[in-house]
Amino acid sequence: MSTISNSTLSEKEKALLGLPYKAYTEELLKSRLKARELLYQFNNTKACIFGTEEYDLTRGKIIKELLGSVGDGCEIEPPFYCDYGYNIHIGKDFYTNFNCTILDCNRVEIGDHVLFGPNVQLYPATHSVQPEVRATGEELAFPIKIGNNVWVGGGTIICPGVTIGDGVTIGAGSVVTKDIQSYVVVAGNPAKIIKYLVH
Repeated sequence: MSTISNSTLSEKEKALLGLPYKAYTEELLKSRLKARELLYQFNNTKACIFGTEEYDLTRGKIIKELLGSVGDGCEIEPPFYCDYGYNIHIGKDFYTNFNCTILDCNRVEIGDHVLFGPNVQLYPATHSVQPEVRATGEELAFPIKIGNNVWVGGGTIICPGVTIGDGVTIGAGSVVTKDIQSYVVVAGNPAKIIKYLVH
C-alpha cells in the first residue's frame, strides 16, 4: 500500500491532515482574503430581524456563501470572525451571540441545536511550542467537533483537537483543553466536569 508523500500535498491539504504547513501560500492567502471580504460585508450589514426575508437576503445569504455548510435556522450575531469559512460546518438551529471567533485552519463541526454565548472562541490553529520550529513559519491545525444540544457559555475558549459530546453545558469563561463526554456540565480553566446530567 503506497503512502502519499508530504511533498505532493498542498499546504491546505497538509493543514487538514494535521501536518505542519505554511499559511502564506498564494492559495491560502486568496482564501483568507475572500473570507475577509465576506466578513466585512456581513459585519457591516444593516440591523435586521432573524427569520425575515431581509435577513435571509443579507446576513443569511453571506453566511451560506462563507461557510462550508450550514443548516436551517442558523443565526450569527455580528461581528463574527473566521480564517477561511469553508472549513466550518454547522447543523440546524445554531445561534451565536456577538464576537464569535473561529480560526478554522482545520475542520470545525458544530451539531444541531447549539448555542454560543458572546465572545466564544474556537482555536483549531496552533503552533509548535519549540521556538526554533515556530521561527520557520510552519503552523499546525487540529479539528474541533461539537455535538448536538450543546450550550457554550460566553468567553469560552475551545482548544485544538477537542471533541465535545452531545448535551454538554460549558460554563462561561472556561478553557476547554481536552475532549468532553456527553451529558455533563463543565467549567473552569482547564474545564473540568462539575455535574453529570441524567438523560
